[in-house]
Amino acid sequence: MLYSDCGLVIDPSAEDLVAIAAASAVSCRALMRVEPKIAMLSFSSKGSARHAKVSKVANAVAMLNDQYPEVQVDGELQFDAAFVPAVGASKAPGSDVAGQANVMIFPNLDAGNIGYKITQRLGGYAAIGPILQGLAKPANDLSRGCVAEDVTQMIAVTILQANTG
Repeated sequence: MLYSDCGLVIDPSAEDLVAIAAASAVSCRALMRVEPKIAMLSFSSKGSARHAKVSKVANAVAMLNDQYPEVQVDGELQFDAAFVPAVGASKAPGSDVAGQANVMIFPNLDAGNIGYKITQRLGGYAAIGPILQGLAKPANDLSRGCVAEDVTQMIAVTILQANTG
C-alpha cells in the first residue's frame, strides 16, 4: 500500500492533492506493479460531514476525474471506507475504490505522518520512505531513525524509479 503525502507538504491545496495523487499513481505502477486505486482520505465519507476541509478533498477528486479520467479514484473517504470492503460498500455503494484502495492520499501532513507511524508501530508493517515524487531524476530521503535495512530498501526503490522513469 502506498501512503502519500506523509513527509513534505504540510497543508496541501486541492490542486496540490491532485498533483500528489497523480504522482502517487505513477509510483504505484512503478513500485508495486499494480494499477492504483486511489482513496482521497478525509474525516467524512461521501458528504457525511460538511466542512471546508471536506470540500477541499471533494474538489480534488473532481479535478482528478477531469484531468486523469483513466485513474481510479474516489473520495472523500474515511480510512475504514477506503480499506474495509464491507464498510466501503456501506459508506460508498457502487464505488470501484472503496474497500479496496491501494493508494491512500492524506488530506494534510498531520494525518499522513500520524497514519504511517501508527501503521508501522502498531501494525508492524515496514515503512519505506519518504519517497520523493515528481522529480526529473530519482532522489529519496531516509528518516533520522533509519537502520541498515531501511537504507537497502530505499536503494531498491531508487533503482526501480530510475529503471521506470
